[in-house]
Amino acid sequence: MNKQVIVYTTKDCIECTMVKKVLSEEGIPFETRDLSVNPDYQKEVEKYGFLGVPVTVVENRAVKGFTNELKELMELAKS
Repeated sequence: MNKQVIVYTTKDCIECTMVKKVLSEEGIPFETRDLSVNPDYQKEVEKYGFLGVPVTVVENRAVKGFTNELKELMELAKS
């Protein structure tokens, strides 16, 4: 069963778009939280120890960017 996946993003963020595209291609549903729409989301990102986006969260694990760690997180989301 898929776990909840959250992607923190902003408008015009190319890396954010890449993360969402890969998640969609892998069939992983996710919730998008746009910091430019709701400033409270910035506090949530900082809670995970990051200042910028994209930040992808599965359960209590968070990774920033489009990295190999994201692939690990995607496997976690699918399990």
